[in-house]
Amino acid sequence: MHFHDCFVQGCDASVLLDGANTEKTAGPNRGLRGWEVIDDAKTQLEAACPGVVSCADILALAARDSVVLTKGINWKVPTGRLDGRVSLASETNNLPGFRDSIEVQKTKFQAFGLNTQDLVTLVGGHTIGTSACQFFRYRLYNFTTTGNGADPTINPSFVPQLRALCPQDGDAAKRVDLDTGSAARFDATFFTNLRNGRGILESDQKLWTDASTKSFVQRFLGVRGLQALNFNVEFGRSMVKMSTIGLKSADKGEIRRICSAIN
Repeated sequence: MHFHDCFVQGCDASVLLDGANTEKTAGPNRGLRGWEVIDDAKTQLEAACPGVVSCADILALAARDSVVLTKGINWKVPTGRLDGRVSLASETNNLPGFRDSIEVQKTKFQAFGLNTQDLVTLVGGHTIGTSACQFFRYRLYNFTTTGNGADPTINPSFVPQLRALCPQDGDAAKRVDLDTGSAARFDATFFTNLRNGRGILESDQKLWTDASTKSFVQRFLGVRGLQALNFNVEFGRSMVKMSTIGLKSADKGEIRRICSAIN
């Protein structure tokens, strides 16, 4: 949710606003979960210290806490963000898409000052969380022009498992773990799965098949001959970097009393 917020209007909690044609109503955000968790945190903070902690800061802190609660790293979250007053569904095109090529993904990240390493690192956040069948089922049936073939970048032994989870005419909204076998733990096994052709989203699997991103995946996996990267440490760094995108000035922001509506 923090990621989806920062890529549209900056890290200003615009994704939380209710209303017609707001970011929350757009296709890329309909699968987000946890609105009530943010609302509950805001309610308790307003009771204890009204008008002090913005919804944008709550999103940044909750993202960090989600990592900590799933056995990932802790990092110091800069605070002081203001909440925005604008939320437009039409602006969600900035968000990376599940079919995007690596070049398109890199362009979208670079627009916010995030480099290729940040891209690979932040997509690694898919080590926790789920996706709906509708966002990847097309990879399992008739992906190739001949027969009932699956996306050839998927490990053939993994295809039956995914088809069982997402039948061709099954529930498109059914949720599936993005990091098979380790979805409840924040770790580097997401990258192991990519190496083994077990990425769920097409855009994720491309991190392994594109040379410019594959080297970073290999470094997170500690491949011999490459300088190793600690995924947890780098994730904290990239999250701090991302969390400063598009911060609002006092004349364009506020601290909302409730996160779903401007004051």
